Amino acid sequence: MGNFDKDIKAAVEVMRRGGVILYPTDTVWGIGCDATNPEAVAKVYAIKHREDSKAMICLVDSEARLQRYVRNVPNVAWDVIEMATQPVTVILDGASNLAPNLLAEDGSVAMRVTREPFSNQLCYRFQKAIVSTSANISGMPPASNYRDIDPELLQAVDYVCTSRRQENQPHTPSKIIRLRPNGEVEVIRK
Repeated sequence: MGNFDKDIKAAVEVMRRGGVILYPTDTVWGIGCDATNPEAVAKVYAIKHREDSKAMICLVDSEARLQRYVRNVPNVAWDVIEMATQPVTVILDGASNLAPNLLAEDGSVAMRVTREPFSNQLCYRFQKAIVSTSANISGMPPASNYRDIDPELLQAVDYVCTSRRQENQPHTPSKIIRLRPNGEVEVIRK
């Protein structure tokens, strides 16, 4: 088993126990946990010093898994996901099977299907949605690379992934698009 596989296995085991991880995503480094575990989600809010009224993004490995967490995915969402040339997060109404403290007050959820090899395999092997909030203290810039992560965060989480730590290149957060059941589309973050 290679380092990639060992790293994913260790991260999955930590999340299954309700722990919090730091991991590379298809955008910036993220703080993650089991998106169905309210206690784990509460730990992420505490680590980030973030109000729990601010919803967080979830990553999934496939369109099929996305459907497990959103009751009625509008058709436009499939087009947006399929045609995206860079990571795009979609905010969808009617979230289900997720920790209540992860959702926005209106019951919507921000979801992204990740295609990047590490985060995709992490989601696939975990078999659940994973919280993916930027690795930073609330109000500070997101960590593009491992070397940008605040030492306080490195100490606060239960596991820090070893994959992609050597990278030193620009990464940006995903675009965020709000999709309403009536077909209305709103760009939240470009």
